[in-house]
Amino acid sequence: MSRLKIISDKNKKSFNIKKILIKKINNFQFNNRNLVIVIGGDGFMLETLKKYNDFNKEFYGINSGNYGFLMNKFSSKNILKNLIKAKTIIISPLEMTVKNKKNQTKKLLAINEVSVLRQSRQAASVSIKQGSRQIIKKLVSDGVLISTPAGSTAYNLSVHGPILSLNSKKLSIAPISPFRPRRWMGKVVQDKKKITITNLNPLKRPISAVADNQEFRNAKTIVVEKSKSIQFKLLYDKNRSLQKKIKIEQLRKEVI
Repeated sequence: MSRLKIISDKNKKSFNIKKILIKKINNFQFNNRNLVIVIGGDGFMLETLKKYNDFNKEFYGINSGNYGFLMNKFSSKNILKNLIKAKTIIISPLEMTVKNKKNQTKKLLAINEVSVLRQSRQAASVSIKQGSRQIIKKLVSDGVLISTPAGSTAYNLSVHGPILSLNSKKLSIAPISPFRPRRWMGKVVQDKKKITITNLNPLKRPISAVADNQEFRNAKTIVVEKSKSIQFKLLYDKNRSLQKKIKIEQLRKEVI
């Protein structure tokens, strides 16, 4: 029995690609790969990865969204060849543990980034540590991002965080609209130790913690660490690897 599964987002373009794929693939076997083909955009891929993280599957994304950084470009002509020759990239997500002001705890996975965001018109006021080392004693800002290398070209890049190489074993800590200290540009840290973000004024300055697109509000403390047990296997076309996409972003010049 084939272990191939095709999952598509709920839009017309995704459904059309899925129909073409089903006709092309039929009973074709991919070396018994436990393969999931995901048709959609980056957000849909992130949802699917988390949904199937316990099943030791490989994921081949086909872009039917706008940018599709985590996805492959669809080619009706070459799809079988691309699937057979696709190269595997292994990425580890972040594990976020949040405790709110009622001491309720929530654990979530983040593949791109953990976002800590102000929840009201008041700016957030937080301290950041890694292990026992103080990264910043007091940051007043709209929030802060902790980004993986895979996610460093997403929201992190939009707030002027650095792009990280996929094999760098580092995380980016980037402020969002910092007010005090105004010129703090963030920090790149090793991914071995836990990062703890503490809300210094939870009553007056509430914050929310977001793992990719899953939010937990009224956070008091947020602990973020690279997962030691979870790995995702992403498949990419030979000439469009995730490393190559990240490298292109590092060299890209914006046209205004």
